[in-house]
Amino acid sequence: MSGTTERVDGRRARGERRREEIIAATLRVVERDGVAGVTHRAVAREADVPASSAVYYFKTMDDLLVAALTAASDAYIDQLTALQEPGQDAVRAVAGLARVISGAGGEGRARALAERELNLLAARRPALRPVARRWREAVSEVAWEQGVDELTVRRFAATADGLCARILLGDEDLTEARVAEILGHALRED
Repeated sequence: MSGTTERVDGRRARGERRREEIIAATLRVVERDGVAGVTHRAVAREADVPASSAVYYFKTMDDLLVAALTAASDAYIDQLTALQEPGQDAVRAVAGLARVISGAGGEGRARALAERELNLLAARRPALRPVARRWREAVSEVAWEQGVDELTVRRFAATADGLCARILLGDEDLTEARVAEILGHALRED
């Protein structure tokens, strides 16, 4: 009996690893070729798995794209969460968010660009919308923690989103300090 359990658990673990490899490959394809380059065949080739594996784990293109966007969003939310502490003051909370946002201009640019492209695709593909909202909700939570009103939270989230776009467009003056300054201004209630 125990041999059967181990065999089943081993297959499950291998299946989960294969699924994660396919998701990682999807993100690499989006980074390199954009969303337009994502097909089950292209992802399978990138993951070095049979094409049937990509279809087995992700029946539809939406399933594949949702998984990729979820992985990218989770990584950014994990970064943000690691830099936030409950009850911390606005300056420290904003500094943590500024660090994550400004990271999109350096080594993290390709992944941030892939995540942004997947987020924009949510406007056309409803299956992506709930995942696309998760980052904005995490950013909004930074503002809510400061006890501000709803309008300020919305302004703060929109400002963070705009800063991400500006960094990806190569806005040279957006250092981490400048991003923190702009976010701090957006957080102040008028």
